[in-house]
Amino acid sequence: MEETNTPQKSFSEEILRQGMLGGDEHALALAEKFGMTIYPILHDFQLPREYYKKVPYSFAKRHMVLPFKLEENTILVAVADPLNLEPLEELALMLEHQVKAVFSPKETILNAINECYNQELGAASQLIAHMGDRAIEELSDDALEVYDLLDERAGQAPIIKLLNLILTEAIQQRASDIHFEPFEDRMRVRYRIDGVLQNRHAPATEYQTQLITRIKVMSRMDIAEHRLPQDGRIKLKMGRREIDFRVSTVPVAGGERIVMRILDKGNVVLGLDKLGMMPATLEEFKRLISQPEGIVLATGPTGSGKTTTLYSAICEICSDETNIMTIEDPVEYNLHGIAQIGVQPKIKLDFASGLRHILRQDPDIIMIGEIRDVETAAIAIQAALTGHLVISTLHTNDAPSAITRLVDMGIEPYLLSSSLVGVFAQRLVRGICPTCKEGYEPLEKELQSIGLIREDLPDGLLYKGKGCAICYESGYKGRKGIYELMPLTNALKKQIVKSPDAVELRRLALEGGMVSLIAHGAELVRQGLTTVSEILRATRGVEEEI
Repeated sequence: MEETNTPQKSFSEEILRQGMLGGDEHALALAEKFGMTIYPILHDFQLPREYYKKVPYSFAKRHMVLPFKLEENTILVAVADPLNLEPLEELALMLEHQVKAVFSPKETILNAINECYNQELGAASQLIAHMGDRAIEELSDDALEVYDLLDERAGQAPIIKLLNLILTEAIQQRASDIHFEPFEDRMRVRYRIDGVLQNRHAPATEYQTQLITRIKVMSRMDIAEHRLPQDGRIKLKMGRREIDFRVSTVPVAGGERIVMRILDKGNVVLGLDKLGMMPATLEEFKRLISQPEGIVLATGPTGSGKTTTLYSAICEICSDETNIMTIEDPVEYNLHGIAQIGVQPKIKLDFASGLRHILRQDPDIIMIGEIRDVETAAIAIQAALTGHLVISTLHTNDAPSAITRLVDMGIEPYLLSSSLVGVFAQRLVRGICPTCKEGYEPLEKELQSIGLIREDLPDGLLYKGKGCAICYESGYKGRKGIYELMPLTNALKKQIVKSPDAVELRRLALEGGMVSLIAHGAELVRQGLTTVSEILRATRGVEEEI
């Protein structure tokens, strides 16, 4: 019989191919039959990082094996296939230890591999320090390749490795943006973490051109154009996570300035119950988005979480009985079962023209990424008046100001009073780092600035973060939302037709029970979740309560 050069399959793979087994369930059954220890979760990594340096990331990922614990001079190795034990012999040679196989599900091992092989703290800074004055060859188009950021390759150019370390570090530290800022004598790299820019690195000027060129090559920009602004996108992998970067360059005095917006789907938390609204506000907001028609507006500055709230609202009301369509600039996150259109100005697909076409698609609910002009506003209002629920955003400081802005655009007040059902404003404030949180006695002036009195505090103390390695000495970790929701009551509708004055509208809304941004922020301060200074920073420019 003639031999064929077919790839050799493991016994379990062959049986799986014939449809006799059920993936992880079968592997688990085999592991139990062989008497292997079962580790459904891998989180107790006791091996020093030196061991992982001996085992290439590509080897661990390809064979789905991970050494993770040392027991009596034997290293425990998690395997996903109990029948594929050949890689264990190679691992024993790499690690110079005896090894013992234990079983973990494939998904568990993949997640653990990504966690173990993440770059250690300060890796980018160490590389910058070791690069010294070495000359680096100019990058060419051959360097363009989308690959796993954690996969270090032999012979990889130092500038490529440096950029990979910076991108990986920024993702690990939950940054939303990376700024590459050239100056005459140096280059500054900053991360925006929890809404605030923080200095991270300062590569020497001789690496400035190479870093910028590398980024432009990866984002498909013209590397020969240095005089005009450019935009691009990068799609990279970090283990199993796929992460998008929106890249923008502008020419400045010291060279080209680059900002990379990180769109990490793994960090997005969708769901109205997870946004941190007060119970009464959440209940009222759910009522507003359940209306069959009308406009619900979200207001706030760029980066205040409006899009996440709108996505959460859409997920809340999405069902098989509704046709939901969105038009966004750009589509940041793909939502299952929802038709999303991205604005493309080059082919004259803007918000207004896209909205016209959406109305011919028999929609029930329409989300508009942003109302930027009177044309888009007018079409949105007509859609609301003809039986559609429209959800959109507007850039104003607070909820009442949204009505004044629309009237200033040229929308008739009577149309607003007929179509608008509610407006909410929001901000994101940094939460106190739980690791270095400490209490202190506040001054009366500090309490008065957000409308608190000492009797409001459970133990007479306020809290702040001292600063530690976990929060990078900032005293803050993570962010929380503060909201004010203004449903359109009859009193507000009458005032809009009479005079859409933001101050008067705010007075009526507060009389009607609206909880302001500052009031919600004060409640978070009282609970010890954030600080007074953070609330004042986030609500700067908002009208004082009347």
